[in-house]
Amino acid sequence: CDMYEAAHGRAPAVATGVKRVKPDTLVFTYQGDGDLASIGTAEIVHAAHRGEKITTIFVNNAIYGMTGGQMAPTTLVGQKTTSPYGRDENWCGAPIKISEMLAAVPGSYYIERCAVNNNANIIKTKKAIKKAFQYQLEGKGFCLIEVLSTCPTNWGLNPIEAMKWLEENMIPYYPLGVYKDKGAAE
Repeated sequence: CDMYEAAHGRAPAVATGVKRVKPDTLVFTYQGDGDLASIGTAEIVHAAHRGEKITTIFVNNAIYGMTGGQMAPTTLVGQKTTSPYGRDENWCGAPIKISEMLAAVPGSYYIERCAVNNNANIIKTKKAIKKAFQYQLEGKGFCLIEVLSTCPTNWGLNPIEAMKWLEENMIPYYPLGVYKDKGAAE
């Protein structure tokens, strides 16, 4: 597996270049919520809009996990981060729902939100990623798999509590399921 490292948020632009130069290559990006839903929002929206034949695996843990636990665009209302009072919707806006947003973009082909909080959801996540890769190999358009995940360290929870928090808080706000599948209509 060859790889390129892109500047934060720029993976869809780099992936687009790779796919256009080597169209028979399976190309995917692996991005977190701080990367994709913040600094990289323009790149992901325009890659979807153009229908780029790439796959994005988007890991949403509702926090900037790699840089110490700051509030991310996906942080839930009231969720504590390094912002001690949590997200205030009046001040910071509502958490952004990337799958719903990208499903509304005409160039997107397949958008699904999954989770990795239990065995059944892990199996569904694997199937969704496989389906996205298959669509890409068939020359279809832009695919994104959003994966709800935990960040026990920065959430201040043990792993079991983090799984429960994801289930009780994230999944109700970020419902699992297929948001767009043009292949199912064909």
